[in-house]
Amino acid sequence: MVKLFNRENNLDAYIAASADEAQVANMLHNSTWRLGEEKSWHLDQNNGQLLLSFEDGTFALAAAQIVGTFHHKDSTFMWGWNHPSVLPALKRNASIVREFGKEQKAKELTRGSVSCTEQRAWELTALSMRLNKAKGAYRVEVKPGVSMFLNFSDIQIAHEAKS
Repeated sequence: MVKLFNRENNLDAYIAASADEAQVANMLHNSTWRLGEEKSWHLDQNNGQLLLSFEDGTFALAAAQIVGTFHHKDSTFMWGWNHPSVLPALKRNASIVREFGKEQKAKELTRGSVSCTEQRAWELTALSMRLNKAKGAYRVEVKPGVSMFLNFSDIQIAHEAKS
């Protein structure tokens, strides 16, 4: 992988810029197809598809990657590449971050699990979005006290047929 900045630049600044980019991208998704207003979600790990459903019968379908999970009780983020419940095909984006972390000698990006805030989990997800040229970042609660962070791309919008 090509280094995206030189040693004089700060990795934290790069991650902060990634978070800004993700926030802008998600605001655009919200304004165009209402990301964040969905009534339900479903991730099919077998085909890597995230399905979001909206009250008006609109659906959004996107290719997805699992970046990691955040455990609120102990404030830890487990990278998708290290997660036993994540199928190999959905670990790709997280694995790219790990390789980038090795190049940058950034332990936060190469340890299987790190202590951090939920905000930092968002920032790490944004970094993954940037490195993988994904279209957005998304968080869902998978069970009480555990959130899953995703990247998505290739968004398709469909409307339920009216009878």
